[in-house]
Amino acid sequence: MADKPQPLPVVSFEQFTNLDLRVATIIAAEPHPNADRLLRIQLDDGTSEGRQVCAGIKAWYDPASLVGTQVVIVANLEERTIRGEKSQGMIMAASAVSEDGDTDRVCVLRVDDSVPPGSKVS
Repeated sequence: MADKPQPLPVVSFEQFTNLDLRVATIIAAEPHPNADRLLRIQLDDGTSEGRQVCAGIKAWYDPASLVGTQVVIVANLEERTIRGEKSQGMIMAASAVSEDGDTDRVCVLRVDDSVPPGSKVS
């Protein structure tokens, strides 16, 4: 049986409040052109320019099924380039791990009622 994930060190409330968790609406999703496991996702995050993220959820989600979904993102994560595509944040998801330690599935955290894109998660 796989070991349960070990808790990470405790963070202060101040450290936690430094995370900018926001609601964003997925407006487009497609396979990443240079990576087998990633989707390239366009988000309406309440800003005029929106943002793009790359998410390792291709094995669990059909890109078209995500369009229109509201998700929770880490909005102030440092931008990275992943296989030639910019990723401006992270979509929050839960990972279910099997007894042998492999990831069985990934479940994107979704908002259960519509709120304006950019709404703060607290």
